[in-house]
Amino acid sequence: MIRILITGKGSYIGTHFMNYLKENFPSQYEVNELDMVGDSWRNYDFSKYDVVYHVAGLAHSTPDESQRKLYYHVNTDLCYETALKAKKDGVKQFIFMSSIIVYGSGEIGKPRVITKDTPLTPDNFYGDSKKQAEIKINSLNDDDFKVCIIRPPMIYGRGSKGNYPLLAKFAKKTPIFPTLNNERSMLYVGNLVEFIRLMIENKESGVFLPQNEEYVSSKELVRLVSSISEHKVFFTGVFNPLLKLMSKNTYVNKVFGNLMIDKGLSQYKQKYCRYSFEESIRLTEGV
Repeated sequence: MIRILITGKGSYIGTHFMNYLKENFPSQYEVNELDMVGDSWRNYDFSKYDVVYHVAGLAHSTPDESQRKLYYHVNTDLCYETALKAKKDGVKQFIFMSSIIVYGSGEIGKPRVITKDTPLTPDNFYGDSKKQAEIKINSLNDDDFKVCIIRPPMIYGRGSKGNYPLLAKFAKKTPIFPTLNNERSMLYVGNLVEFIRLMIENKESGVFLPQNEEYVSSKELVRLVSSISEHKVFFTGVFNPLLKLMSKNTYVNKVFGNLMIDKGLSQYKQKYCRYSFEESIRLTEGV
């Protein structure tokens, strides 16, 4: 039996992962969560675990400047201190949930594909706090302590937060939507949890960029959600020129910008995408 400690109690991803293992592999894994608020975690015994899966962190792509120190404290320092304790306590693998945000954002009207040669150029201190965490924990990697870094694109699923629920809510209410074409990488939480399981099974180390098998356009996402919800949306190109002029607006760029991971970077020796994009949206919308 593989013993796993999730550092970050009650997180969306951590809870899904724990439930997935308990429901589907009850005799293969023992999974526990640890609250990382405060300092009591420092006295917790990590030595009985094979893997620490670190999901604790702050996530907001446009954080307020007043929170700069907090982001580096939680996303960088806490991550490193947790990894350092895991190594000292004899844990064999440390998995860190980083983010595609370490590459910066995409752009409207310009294709942007992340390749193996794409530099880490975060737009703000949220992205940089993740980047700095990666740098620090990588220094701990060796044959006895494997550091596995995951840089996922937008994660979505039933009950998720962030861009997806806002766009889905919009799709169920708006009478019109722009036809502006874009492509983005996304990752359904049901595919992510299987990917993490494979990382543990295969004792992986290094940097990984999982994603759904299909790229997604905002237009097609709205079309699918509105169809599932039986809400009619009229698609028009009349707003496209205006949206292109607003390409520097963070929120507009989030919805209509292009940001794709080269599919070659997301291939793995075992299949982890158990759900197609349409299946994942139906599950997310409870259909």
